[in-house]
Amino acid sequence: MEENLRQLSNGATKIIKIALFGPESTGKTTLARQLAEYYKTDWVPEFARDYLQEKWNSSQQICTLDDMLPIAYGQTKLENERTLIANKYLFCDTNLMVTKVFSEVYYNYCDALIHQAACEHEYDLFFLTDIDVPWERDDLRDKAEGRKSIFTVFKQSLIDNNKPFITLSGDKDLRLKKAVAIIDNLTKARELGFSSADFVQIYNNEIPFENIVEQLDFFKNGIPKTELIEPASISNGILKLSEKDFQEKASFFDANKSNLILNKFVPASGAASRMFKFLTEFLNEFDVENESINAYINRKKASKLSIFIVGMEKFPFFKVVDKQLRAEFTDFDTLDRSLKNYYFIKFLLSADYFDFANQPKGILPFHKYKTHIATPVEEHLRECAHYSSANNGSHLHFTISESHQKQFEDIVDSIKSKIEKESDVTINVNYSYQNKSTDTLAVTMKNKPFRDKNGQLVFRPGGHGALIENLNNLEADIVFIKNIDNVIQNNVEKISLYKKGLAGILLAIQQQVFSYLNALDVASIEPDLIYEIILFLKEKLNITMKETFHTDSLENKITEVKAILNRPIRVCGMVKNEGEPGGGPFWVRNNQGTVSLQIVESSQVDLANENQKIILNAATHFNPVDLVCGIKNYKKEKFDLTQFVDNNSGFIVAKNVTGKNIKGYELPGLWNGAMANWLTVFVQVPLITFNPVKTVNDLLKPAHQS
Repeated sequence: MEENLRQLSNGATKIIKIALFGPESTGKTTLARQLAEYYKTDWVPEFARDYLQEKWNSSQQICTLDDMLPIAYGQTKLENERTLIANKYLFCDTNLMVTKVFSEVYYNYCDALIHQAACEHEYDLFFLTDIDVPWERDDLRDKAEGRKSIFTVFKQSLIDNNKPFITLSGDKDLRLKKAVAIIDNLTKARELGFSSADFVQIYNNEIPFENIVEQLDFFKNGIPKTELIEPASISNGILKLSEKDFQEKASFFDANKSNLILNKFVPASGAASRMFKFLTEFLNEFDVENESINAYINRKKASKLSIFIVGMEKFPFFKVVDKQLRAEFTDFDTLDRSLKNYYFIKFLLSADYFDFANQPKGILPFHKYKTHIATPVEEHLRECAHYSSANNGSHLHFTISESHQKQFEDIVDSIKSKIEKESDVTINVNYSYQNKSTDTLAVTMKNKPFRDKNGQLVFRPGGHGALIENLNNLEADIVFIKNIDNVIQNNVEKISLYKKGLAGILLAIQQQVFSYLNALDVASIEPDLIYEIILFLKEKLNITMKETFHTDSLENKITEVKAILNRPIRVCGMVKNEGEPGGGPFWVRNNQGTVSLQIVESSQVDLANENQKIILNAATHFNPVDLVCGIKNYKKEKFDLTQFVDNNSGFIVAKNVTGKNIKGYELPGLWNGAMANWLTVFVQVPLITFNPVKTVNDLLKPAHQS
């Protein structure tokens, strides 16, 4: 009997075996038949049904413990027979694991042979059928009561025995649709060398499998580099406005915003580790017992550390750290100056005290006012009330790590009512997290999937480009985008002028675009309108039509012009290049030969190409991440922003995980490739609008000092 329970090998035929698994009356038989018909193959019916029906018909006896072994034997024999004639796939209405669970549930016992065989029998995937379908009574079924608890037992048996499974819910049509999509992707996964466990891990992370395929292709073949034509500059892709122009544009925005939903979108999930990197390196390398800090500075040429120490008392966190030091060291005043500075830095970064390097930037003390210390969260609340408000209401959205939400909420709760009272604006604050489905696969340096110590695939956050999903979920007409660390002290009014000026430019362009699109929906269109639109595209949006456009039919011209106009719009502030690292505005050519304005990072450029390097270094302006976006179309419908991403503009990055070098993939950047196919306008804005805190020493700059 033990030999009869051994499963035949299907290695030679490479049959993909899918087991339907679940309690009674959960649609297993229906789905097995549907799948076999869809894939034109065989399926394995439930042996126990005919066996027990025959027993009932002959003696009116129901199932007993003694029937378990014959049922297990019959099921195995039937499955082995069908495996030999299956066409690529075999769908099993039931299996030995079902027999094992029923035996344990109803008889509190399972024969050791059944238990061993059930655990050893392998399937490429189990579909756990949910109990969200109606119970159907027949002579052989138990009762409908207790389905939930039985379902839990079934699910736990798969978990306990490390079986790869996916739960299927919904009606029979939806289940079939889901199952086919899963099986097709599983087939691709197996062809690429992934195990069933790998596939289930990818599925449970809600990562579309086509994304994994695309990422592996990028790792293997590389990502096409951006072809730079020339830098965008004033009057060549970048609009320059006078102070009076900005005031007029800001007034236009104020006059037209009453019917709009405004939102300020602030990426804020990043930890401050880079901000304190040079201090962390100091703590790791400094020999406190055998050298002074001055000796270390000279030895390492640590100019950043020197600046930090000289300006220490000007930092907004100085007093609170100093107070903690004096509480810990009663003889603090008598300590050597070098030792005082060492302990100050140690307390600032220690997990037992302030742990600043592991905190999100948004909650750190940035600005020292006469009455209190302000964080970036507070400064963004103030800005929001000033320029991202309409009808005395405002919306502020932070993208954060879920573990940090309480810290953000505490700051908002402590200051929001005060700001609302001062500004007479009610601020609605909400949060979102980077979707796990945007995580990307990590690979070895040989482009094989990288695994952790438990053999599981390793996924990494997809970078700020993943936030296009968060932006896509906002309910807003106009969205202001600004980084969490780009705040200023005492100059909110000035900043607001330029932000509202950008919004005024966007509204004017948007109104004209919407007017044209509505006109193009009319049945009778004059050719003169097309020429007017072409001129508008060239003069206002820097878009030139291809030569073939002019010889095309009027109908085709209308179709093409509508496709160009009906896109989300971004107006991007650009500051003069002061040598800051980061992206800038360029004219680029894509792989279809189309030339457009784009924000390009240096990592997107082929630096081995001397000509491309020269163009990159000739940039006159820098991207400060100062955007105003229109994300609804002329019918007031939200765009699906994911449809306007250039998927060939991501980044491959090198990382080190537990001492091993790996490669990761970062999605097209939020304001780079993720917005590559938007209507784009670049506008020069003053340097006062760009005050990022990349290192802690930036807090010593005038923009962050009172």
